[in-house]
Amino acid sequence: MTKPIWFSVDPLKFPHPLMPGIIQQLGIELTEAGPDYLSGRMPVDERTRQPFGLLHGGASVVLAESLASFASAAVVDFEKQLAVGLEINANHLRGPRAGWVYGTARPIHLGRTTHVWDIRIVDEQDRPVCVSRCTIAIIDRPPQGATP
Repeated sequence: MTKPIWFSVDPLKFPHPLMPGIIQQLGIELTEAGPDYLSGRMPVDERTRQPFGLLHGGASVVLAESLASFASAAVVDFEKQLAVGLEINANHLRGPRAGWVYGTARPIHLGRTTHVWDIRIVDEQDRPVCVSRCTIAIIDRPPQGATP
């Protein structure tokens, strides 16, 4: 069995202070955490489709970066450090029109100052929708009252 990568909490129980933002607006949900992965899902509906009725590529990128960011935040000591997106790329392979898409983030590299994640998004038939790589910067938390 793979040794868990999580710092001290189950990422599904992790306090997600940013959940009310775009993640909530798009209906993204965290669904499963294994020893070395975090999964979630997002609906394909009027919030996430582009004008031609297909899943918007930007919505897939939001799902990918959200999974990577939450996973990184659960890998570090969240009391002392923050995980912030640094770079993301995505290849859009299929454009579902309805249902749900499911993403899973797995680490490629977990360093002291950067994490790199591989995120695979599939449709309800387990067909590839998007493959993404996201680099997360690990920064020290600013002093109380200061902004990052």
